[in-house]
Amino acid sequence: MKKVDLVFRTVGERTSDIALNLAIKNIQPDHVHVIENVKPFSEAVDQMLKIEYDCDFVVFMDADCLIMEDMRPFLEQNEYPYVDCYVLDKFRGQIHQGVHITRMDVVREMQQVEVPENDMKYVLRPESRLRSIALSKLKAAKHFKHFRIFHDHFQWYHDVFVKFGLRELRSRTHHTKVQLKSAQKYWQTQQGDPDYEVARYAVEHTKAAISQDATPAEVAAYIARLPEIAAIEVPKLNLPAQAPLTVEEVEQKAEKQWHWQLHRTTPTVVQNGRKVFGIGLSRTGTKSLTSALYALGVNAVHYPDDETTLRELAAGNHNFSLLQKYDGITDITVSVFYPQLDKLFPDSKFILTVRDKEAWLKSMEQHWSGRPAFADVDENGFGKETHMQIRRLLRATVYGCYEFNRDRMSYVFDQHIKNVTEYFKDRPDSLLVLDICGGEGWEELCAFLGTPAIDQPFPYTKKQSALAALVG
Repeated sequence: MKKVDLVFRTVGERTSDIALNLAIKNIQPDHVHVIENVKPFSEAVDQMLKIEYDCDFVVFMDADCLIMEDMRPFLEQNEYPYVDCYVLDKFRGQIHQGVHITRMDVVREMQQVEVPENDMKYVLRPESRLRSIALSKLKAAKHFKHFRIFHDHFQWYHDVFVKFGLRELRSRTHHTKVQLKSAQKYWQTQQGDPDYEVARYAVEHTKAAISQDATPAEVAAYIARLPEIAAIEVPKLNLPAQAPLTVEEVEQKAEKQWHWQLHRTTPTVVQNGRKVFGIGLSRTGTKSLTSALYALGVNAVHYPDDETTLRELAAGNHNFSLLQKYDGITDITVSVFYPQLDKLFPDSKFILTVRDKEAWLKSMEQHWSGRPAFADVDENGFGKETHMQIRRLLRATVYGCYEFNRDRMSYVFDQHIKNVTEYFKDRPDSLLVLDICGGEGWEELCAFLGTPAIDQPFPYTKKQSALAALVG
C-alpha cells in the first residue's frame, strides 16, 4: 500500500470535528498532522512545509471540506504529481479547491521555494503560488478528480464573512468578476439562508474597504485583519443563532445532494447508448463544462491522457474504450472528431464552448508558453511520456502547430466554429453553442439536455490567466 499522510488545517470551523473524522475514514492516512488556529493562512502553509514527511503522497485539506466517499482506491492507483479535487462549494458550485493530493517530490520542491516578496499571487493564494512554482520547476502538470466532497457548507457566519472578504479580493479581473457575479445571482434565489446574506455583506464591505489599486502589502494587511473585522461586522446583521453541527445533518444533505449518484446507475441524460461530448477548443471553459455535466449526473472525462486513449487516437479509432465507463469526453480529445462520434453514438449531445476570440488568443498564448510540445521525461516520470505524446498528437491534429502562432490559431478558431455549426445546422437539438466565459450556464445547458434546473451556482472554474493579470 502507498503511504499517505493527511495534513488537516483548521481555524475552528463549525465542520472541524466531523471533517477530520470523515477524512480519516475516507483517506485512511498513515499519519495525521493537524495545523490548528494558525493565521493568516500563509503561516499555516509555512508550518505544513516544515513537517518532516515519510510517505508517498500528502493530502492537504481544510476543515471546511467534508469528504463523503472513499478516496483510498484512487490514492492507491494514483501516480500524478498533483491532483486538485473537485468539490461541491455551497456558494460557487463545482470547483477544485480545499483538498489537494500532492506527491512527495512536489512537496519537497515546495519546501525549497523561496517565498516571493511583494507578490500578489502569493498574498492571495500562498499554497497555490508555491505549488505552482514547484510544478513549473519539475515540469509537472496539474490533474483533476471529482469526489463527493462538501466545501463551505455548514460554516459559522464569521468564517463565511472571512472567506468572502478574501473572495472579493480574488475577483478583480474580468473572468473572476464574471464568476463572482454569476454566484451572486444564485445567492439571490436562496431567500431565507443567512449564509448568503453574510457573503453579500462581506463582498460589499471589502469592496469599499480596499481599493482596486491596493498594493500587495495593503491587501495582506487587510487579509490578516479579516477575522477581527468579521467579529465586529457579523453581529450587525442580527442573524439567528447557530448550533453545533451534527453528523445527521451532513448525512441528510449528502443523501439529498448525491441521490442520483448513490442510487442510480445510468443518468437519464445518457440512456440508450447516447453520450455527451464537449467539442470546444482548449481554454473555452471545457473544465467548467465537465464539472457542470458531473453535477447533472453526466460522468464526463476531461482531456484523458491514458495509454489506451493514445493508442486509439493514433489508430484513428474514435470508439474510445473509456466510454464504457464514462458518459462523455470534453476538450480537444474529441473536438475535431464530432462527425465520427456522431455516427458511432447516434442521438448524442454535442456542446461547442466558445468565447471572445481575442481573449481566447491571449489565454492560449499564456497557456502554451509553459507547456512545450517536446519535453524530457526524467527518471521520476516528470513530463509523463504518454501525456506528452497525446499533447503532440492533438496539437498537430487540432491546431496544426506545436508552438503558439497567432495567425494559425485565429484561423483554427474561426474554422472550427464554422465547421461545427455548419455540420449541425439542420439539427438544433444535437448541438448547443455555449459561451461559459461570457456568463452562460445552467439555463442554456439544462434546457439543451432536458434536465431540471439545478439549484447551485454554475462552476466557472478559475482561469490561470486571470490571476496573472493581478501582477501584470
